[in-house]
Amino acid sequence: MESLLPEGCQSSKTAVKSASVLRAAGLRPTRQRVALASILFDGHDRHVSAEWLYDVARQSGADVSLATVYHTLHQFTSAGLLREITVDSMRTYFDTNTGDHHHMYLEHEDRVVDVPSHSVSVNRLPEIPDDMELASVDVLVRVRPKGS
Repeated sequence: MESLLPEGCQSSKTAVKSASVLRAAGLRPTRQRVALASILFDGHDRHVSAEWLYDVARQSGADVSLATVYHTLHQFTSAGLLREITVDSMRTYFDTNTGDHHHMYLEHEDRVVDVPSHSVSVNRLPEIPDDMELASVDVLVRVRPKGS
């Protein structure tokens, strides 16, 4: 069987685990998807940009384009493997923790961190149309150093 990743990119055990995660989500485990999944789903929750993932993938020996990284991140999000966090029109992050929680954006560090859902209280929501249901409430708290 042909290796899913370029030589030296990762261990075969990691590749097999990543391929299994992709199959379970209904995605075909292509070499590029496995390479990106191996970086994303290494057991640590993280918030990544497409550019960061592209740089890390290229450094690890994966032959991927930035367009492929964007496309793959959106596929992983659609499959429920990632959660998209839009900070503004120029900044989007992808969260490997798809559980119920919110986020804080540290403007001075250009970084997103998790905020436990019990730390945020939303007292009122708009009336939801009868033919709709509430899917989620996502809170993004933006912070910066005082005086900035």
